[in-house]
Amino acid sequence: MRAVQADLVPTPSTLDDAPRPDRKSAILLAAERLFAQHGYHAVSIRQIAAEAEVPLALVGYYYGSKQALFHSIFLHWLPSIEQRLALLSEALAEDEPPTLRRIVQAFVAPVLALRASSEGESYAMLVARELQYRTPETERILADTFDPMAHAFIDALQQLRPHWSRARVAWAYQFAIGALLHHLADYRVERLSHHQNTCNDPHAGPLLIDFITAGLEAVLPSAPST
Repeated sequence: MRAVQADLVPTPSTLDDAPRPDRKSAILLAAERLFAQHGYHAVSIRQIAAEAEVPLALVGYYYGSKQALFHSIFLHWLPSIEQRLALLSEALAEDEPPTLRRIVQAFVAPVLALRASSEGESYAMLVARELQYRTPETERILADTFDPMAHAFIDALQQLRPHWSRARVAWAYQFAIGALLHHLADYRVERLSHHQNTCNDPHAGPLLIDFITAGLEAVLPSAPST
């Protein structure tokens, strides 16, 4: 009985060819693309295997469940969050006092660079989708991944505007997130501009930073209105 059960457990020798690191990466990239296009619930492990062109059992061998695979995508891209936090720390350390625009640049610029890269495009789109359409299955992963960074940026904004409550600063942060996420996921600007604009145009990055900075300044002015 034990021998029969052991035969049912996937091992490298039972998965067509031996697993290879490139196959593991292919699975992660395929899952990232499909989740970004269709959402977490609309994608099956079988579809991911087909997209990655690997045996179905290999997905489970490397990543386990679909939720574990989803989590692995965000772990893979943790350096992008670390980059934003590093830029935030630089802004707070170098500027006296730190400027609102430097904080916005730290928040936005690495994400725009990620979105513009062939490797990071699907991840940026995935984040935009999942932060807009949260589900109980993905909520914990997103909270664990992004909430600590959000608190760091809210803390920085409150350091600049200490006379405003954290409740108001948190609203300002959420409004900034909304502008960034919409820019990441939007294709409609091409039609609205009569095709003078293209989605993800790098020239729009400084405009977005200016827009978010001005919006934060409007919601969190240097001196409260009397």
